[in-house]
Amino acid sequence: MPDIRMHTPDDSPALVEVATGPAGDAEAGQIHIGARSSAYVSLVATPTQARELAAALVRAADDAEAQVKDTFPTVRAGELRRGDVRTGERTITVERVRSDGDTVHVTWASDAGRHWTQSYAADTEIGLRRRA
Repeated sequence: MPDIRMHTPDDSPALVEVATGPAGDAEAGQIHIGARSSAYVSLVATPTQARELAAALVRAADDAEAQVKDTFPTVRAGELRRGDVRTGERTITVERVRSDGDTVHVTWASDAGRHWTQSYAADTEIGLRRRA
């Protein structure tokens, strides 16, 4: 898996590595997460813990993006694509887009696992938090 370049609070570069065990100090069936900058920090996680960490990072990323209110793109409903995330307090993601003449049928998925379909005129402007 590729290393992820990040920065520490003092702006020095750090590399975060993720590998499945056996690697680093992880055994088979575990995940090794290591951060290398001036020191090395190593963590070992179970698959469940790794999924919880990933979900927490996605929620934090969504919250951070929601705080930057003036940078949201706006697209026409006919230009939506799978994975686009709508603006708002909750994370709502485009799951499917189907055009039917001048009408666009968008299937949305919420972060709570709900799914629904809404129909829009193709030229309706939709505010997005993030483009896919």
